[in-house]
Amino acid sequence: MRIKCKKKTLLGGINIVSKAVSAKVVKSILECFLLEAKDGKLKITANNLNLGIETYIDCTIIEEGMVALNAKLFSDIIRKLEDSDIDIETNSDYKTTIICEKSKFDIPCWSGEDFPELLAVNKDKSITISQLSLKDVIRQTIFSISENENSKLMSGELFDVKDNVLSVVSLDGHRISMRKINLKGDNSDLTAVVPGKTLQEISKIIGGEADKDVNIYFSDKNMSFEFDDTRVVSRLIEGEYFKIAHMLSMDSSLMVKANRNELMGCIDRASLLIQETDKKPIIVSVKNDNNLYIKLDTNKGSINEEMEIEKEGGEIIIGFNPSFIMDALRVIDDDKVNIYMNDSKSPCIIKDVDETFTYVILPININPDAY
Repeated sequence: MRIKCKKKTLLGGINIVSKAVSAKVVKSILECFLLEAKDGKLKITANNLNLGIETYIDCTIIEEGMVALNAKLFSDIIRKLEDSDIDIETNSDYKTTIICEKSKFDIPCWSGEDFPELLAVNKDKSITISQLSLKDVIRQTIFSISENENSKLMSGELFDVKDNVLSVVSLDGHRISMRKINLKGDNSDLTAVVPGKTLQEISKIIGGEADKDVNIYFSDKNMSFEFDDTRVVSRLIEGEYFKIAHMLSMDSSLMVKANRNELMGCIDRASLLIQETDKKPIIVSVKNDNNLYIKLDTNKGSINEEMEIEKEGGEIIIGFNPSFIMDALRVIDDDKVNIYMNDSKSPCIIKDVDETFTYVILPININPDAY
């Protein structure tokens, strides 16, 4: 194989597929990129057996072929080269020569025949959404997945399609995030649990343009995302996802409409008094006037804040982990948020104005009479 390509173009492809290089040494071939030069394009692939990514870049092909190269070494070399044309050539002695300007590297390589193929995904079930929508969906839900690998289902997100509506759900035992998107066309109903790590990597490599689509294909155990010149293939998490419908449809005795930025400011200021070892909640009070009150008392000091709100319903005193509320407010794009509460022990529900985003957070147990 022999090719020539621009450093910027090659580095762009490397940055996309590097997310799927194996972090654990299972087989040395999984620490490699597979480079395939054919039909005027260079395909770069990485595959850790759970996540695989391939992307095509433009290059000049002098001789077609394929080769596996250690991903870290190859990436480090390309990044350090001058911003110019790069010539890559392999020979039958399992050596690859990389030339750029006055730099010349000779590094070992492996046969591309030994590189594992990406997981097979049939295309019987699929949905299509814009890159912007997918990026937003991930941004508004990914923070609620659990980092505890012992709970596999909580480390993923539910993709549920029903009646041409995609619902994406994440939870970690303390809160639930759900985003809904109306899909175009006639889509088959489906359910799949996608690993959170896959979605995090997808979010990093898609551009996020509103006029560019992502085609997502689902099979029983695997799925793939196809966009631009890139394909991402991932295993799904097996098992039945948690039943959450009852938590999303709870009755509420109080609805508060608040300015999102103002509420974020109040909570952010209160958080200055919280130490890492301090598990004290912020106290949120709604009384008969049109104000919301925030109170916090710690070893570092105390704070009392109030802000104007619109409300329907009675009074409440309830405690929350402030970072959990901030996580939701940061990803809502509307100026106003609707907050639904029932009592000091029941979950609170936060929604955007259009109700495409729903966030459920469990309160911290407090004695309301003490406040």
